[in-house]
Amino acid sequence: MKIVLHNYWRSSASHRVRIALHHKQLAFEYVVINILKRDQFADAYREKNPMQQVPTLQITEEDGAVHTLRQSLPIMEFLDERFPAIPLMPKDPYKRAAARALAETINSGIQPLQNLTVTNQIKTLGADVTVWTKGFIETGLGAFAAAAAETAGKFCVGDEVSIADCCLVPQLASARRFGADVARHEQLLRIEERCLALPGFKNAAPDQQPDAVK
Repeated sequence: MKIVLHNYWRSSASHRVRIALHHKQLAFEYVVINILKRDQFADAYREKNPMQQVPTLQITEEDGAVHTLRQSLPIMEFLDERFPAIPLMPKDPYKRAAARALAETINSGIQPLQNLTVTNQIKTLGADVTVWTKGFIETGLGAFAAAAAETAGKFCVGDEVSIADCCLVPQLASARRFGADVARHEQLLRIEERCLALPGFKNAAPDQQPDAVK
């Protein structure tokens, strides 16, 4: 089996999938799609991902069949089903629903509003990108923190890493990059610290990637 991840070092959605792959100790090939250079709009990549976004995961099975997966949350859930060792989804159905809800709070409630396509459009309209992004990020993190307060243990949902943590750590990194206030979310920062102590999170960090601009 061969796993290939098409991604960009600073993309938070790509970061989530890297965390999942590393946390599950799955070897993969890293393919750079530089979204600043508009690699995602190349015809060859559009065939893999019609939305022209990152990440895209391709898996070649032993029989030669190639499967293309898109969108970070479905990719992570697929990885959990296909490679159940070191799970990312709680066994309890209520906790599993909570993990999905927390992940979606970031995936659909925050990240799209800080997406490069959106911020570029905001610039063309003459608006202040920093003001735009900070407001949505801080509101979204506040909602995430309130929900996580009901479910957290050592991590966002109980004492095991879940897809919620895979989304939280990249979002906190983005929040800092956009100048959002994260200091007031003490519980989230403690969870982040525990996550970053784990090899999977360390290896997935943006500044550890081959295309990172340092």
